[in-house]
Amino acid sequence: MPRKMVVIFGASNILWMVFAVSQAFKIEVFPESEIVAQIGASVSLVCSTTGCESPSFSWRTQIDSPLNAKVRNEGTKSTLIMDPVSFGNEHSYLCTATCESQKAENGVKVHIYSFPKDPEINLSGPLEIGKPVTVTCLVSDVYPFDRLEIYLSKGDHVLKMEDFIEPMEKKSLETKSLKVTFTPTNEDTGKALVCQAKLYITEIDDEPQKRETTRKLQVNTSPKNTVISVNPSTRLQEGGSVTMTCTSEGLPAPQISWSKKLDNGSLQYLSGNATLTLIAMRMEDSGIYVCEGVNLFGKNGKEVELIVEEKLFTVEISPGPQIAAQIGDSVVLTCGVTGCKSPSFAWRTQTDSPLSGKVRNEGTTSMLILSPVSFEDEHSYLCTVTCGHKKQEKRIRVDLYSFPRDPEIEMSSLLVSGNPVNISCKVPNVYPSDQLEIELLKGESVMKTETFLMDVHKKSLENKSLEMTFIPTTEDTGKVLVCQAKLHIGETEFEPKQRQSTQTLHVKVAPKDIQLMAFPSESVKEGDTVIISCTCGNVPQTWIILKKKAETGDTVLKSTDGAYTIHKAQLEDAGVYECESKNEIGLQLRSITLDVKGRGNSKDYFSPELLVLYCASSLIIPAIGMIIYFARKANMKGSYSLVEAQKSKV
Repeated sequence: MPRKMVVIFGASNILWMVFAVSQAFKIEVFPESEIVAQIGASVSLVCSTTGCESPSFSWRTQIDSPLNAKVRNEGTKSTLIMDPVSFGNEHSYLCTATCESQKAENGVKVHIYSFPKDPEINLSGPLEIGKPVTVTCLVSDVYPFDRLEIYLSKGDHVLKMEDFIEPMEKKSLETKSLKVTFTPTNEDTGKALVCQAKLYITEIDDEPQKRETTRKLQVNTSPKNTVISVNPSTRLQEGGSVTMTCTSEGLPAPQISWSKKLDNGSLQYLSGNATLTLIAMRMEDSGIYVCEGVNLFGKNGKEVELIVEEKLFTVEISPGPQIAAQIGDSVVLTCGVTGCKSPSFAWRTQTDSPLSGKVRNEGTTSMLILSPVSFEDEHSYLCTVTCGHKKQEKRIRVDLYSFPRDPEIEMSSLLVSGNPVNISCKVPNVYPSDQLEIELLKGESVMKTETFLMDVHKKSLENKSLEMTFIPTTEDTGKVLVCQAKLHIGETEFEPKQRQSTQTLHVKVAPKDIQLMAFPSESVKEGDTVIISCTCGNVPQTWIILKKKAETGDTVLKSTDGAYTIHKAQLEDAGVYECESKNEIGLQLRSITLDVKGRGNSKDYFSPELLVLYCASSLIIPAIGMIIYFARKANMKGSYSLVEAQKSKV
């Protein structure tokens, strides 16, 4: 018993020690150790305790300077707020927490800095090739400046680096700068001038605060390589126009000006645009024209001489130089003159044949009117224009044709599968027929092509045709027969005229492959059920008629889809049965002979075996009949018409 008491007492002491340790009074400060704050920003230091429900807090600087901050206590937490941060906040701050007789203290160091803006790059003047320029890299309102480094680079090359190690007499925001003088070259254009500033906040900082500014260099040059382009030419005719374009290289881009050099050597200003257009030129507009490119750094000029010559008149004939005219239409040939105020006109054919048209002159235009166009008008016509003592002549060729209607497709008979048929493709009233080409196509396949010869000594309208024989098949149904006619007019100047007609093929098929069957057999016993079935191959629109042949006349049977059922066959049902399958193309016949045998004595007739067989057949035969019926429904495209059957009987 005493031993158990000792164990219990020892365990209690251990638990109490663990509890006491877990509830020890502690103080923590956030951020830990130190913090970096920018001047003008807002920063909070948080002091918190554990192990005490109602601690009391106090804040102070390590050197007992004024706090320059506000304190806010909330339970086990105290916050020191510096808003805004100023030079007066650069201290080590201590937070003291008291809990009854216990006291704890923790601190954090506040480093302040100022680095609010990117550096500024300033140039002492515009960049010009060969002229030195000073670049200043300026960093404003920086603290602490003794930890500042400035780098100035051009492209990948560092021009200069500077740090500022001189001691600070007082805490203040300073502006520091770095200056470099260099001479620009043409290769500097497009390169980047980079000013980079690094500020190390504390003495042990590995990663400084960085700011940089980039400026792309544009090196200025005086104008050079001035070029003038002239369109259409420097040699012009009176009344013509010319466009001159001037370009000049330089930075900034040169301003272009145009002038004309006068006889006394002075320049007459014309335009400040790069393009100069002169219209309605006169002889006195001949001379030297000067283009000059100017910018702030210089100028450069170029000269061009324009020569204006006396203008020659021109003759144009339309629509030319060749025209295709359909016989019976009206054609107007127009001859126009430019550059002559009072021209005289004369029309003639190249072979000096008589003119069949009418001539009408109006000022600088003359018209030859051919209406209606006939074979006599197929010529080359010449228009002769006289202006003063000068004369010019223009030619136009008139080619005639006749192609008034689409081709006509004709067939010698209905299209029946396997039966040859003649096809004719006719083109009426065509001229010139030796330039006609007729092509007959079935679907996309060319069946035949034909061209024609013509009597060159005779001009007339002719009817031409292409004829051929082909044997249609059922596969041709639905295909399109195309008759295409092309008339080539002139030698090379015109696209051929085209006309075409189409006709969709519908190929008929005569009845074939008739099958006439008796089920279960062509030989049955009296009282049996017999199905007589007639089917035709896949021929559309076919009528099927079932008949029973007799000397006194045929009897048309009322069948369903070509099937006729005889229930309880009698001796008089025996005989010849005929199936007639026909459509508008033709017909086909098939016949079978049905034999009905009489039964023996009544004992045999009503024997148990025969009775069983009779019952079985009475079930099986109708079932098979139904199978045949539905099979015919699915596969047979023939049909039965009682009206057609009655007509056949009559």
